[in-house]
Amino acid sequence: MSDQPKLGYIGVGLMGKPMVLRLLAAGYAVCVWNRSAEKLKPVLEKGARALGSAAEVARAADIVMLCVTDQKAAEAVLFGPEGVAAGGAKGKLVVDFSSIAPASARSYAERLEKECGMGLVDAPVSGGVPGAEQGTLAIMAGGKPEHFARAKPIVAHLSSRFTHMGASGAGQATKLCNQIIVGCLFPVLAEAIRVAETAGVDAAKLPEALKGGFADSVPLQVFGPRIAKRAYDPPIGDVATLLKDLENAAVVAREAGVPLPMARSASELYRMIKVLRPEGAEPTMLIELLAGRGR
Repeated sequence: MSDQPKLGYIGVGLMGKPMVLRLLAAGYAVCVWNRSAEKLKPVLEKGARALGSAAEVARAADIVMLCVTDQKAAEAVLFGPEGVAAGGAKGKLVVDFSSIAPASARSYAERLEKECGMGLVDAPVSGGVPGAEQGTLAIMAGGKPEHFARAKPIVAHLSSRFTHMGASGAGQATKLCNQIIVGCLFPVLAEAIRVAETAGVDAAKLPEALKGGFADSVPLQVFGPRIAKRAYDPPIGDVATLLKDLENAAVVAREAGVPLPMARSASELYRMIKVLRPEGAEPTMLIELLAGRGR
């Protein structure tokens, strides 16, 4: 295993934790840093090594992976006083699993190469916590082909599909397309389940009844039973993250002159549930608005 690259991981949260655990299980040496140090305990128990800053992770690792909440957090981790760029060097690589604006991804790739010589692959993910735990994430990538090729054997432990979509920012643009589809599906699922309930149908059976038909989808199979049962714990999605992605998609669409009527309508629903449930709101809770229990 000595010929394996040394890995670093920054952002050990809902998605980062299972991803780090899979890398450790695959035999990689992984050093980690997180703004909330207490979240590191599960990965430290499995052999990860905690370091004191993002810069220290960059010094210790050949490939630095990160998964943080938004572009503001990504910029701070990459370019802050003790950020990755402060400890990076030519020949090292960053793989950013965060979901940020395509323009930010392009800017960060240029800055990182200019400031310390590191390459960057923007590699946002789809599949949620279950996908991270099972190693079945769909990951869409932007960046130089040689950087993608270098990351591919490692990302294979985390994903069922890792697709190079083009130059820097292309991964993020693809993720926005994904989020438009997913973001519009949740309100539709909530409406269908609510109609089933009011019609006297066992809504929990809808995923089984519709499986294999044109209405079938992974969100229906994964989230349909949760919506029908109002089972929100443990959370496997986050309204704030989805809303952030839809807002980034709206910016890209506006600049291109593309109307987004469905995505804009979905965004308003997510804003409503976020106001009514400021902490821990997940997309499946949209059913509460339709059932009149959103207060």
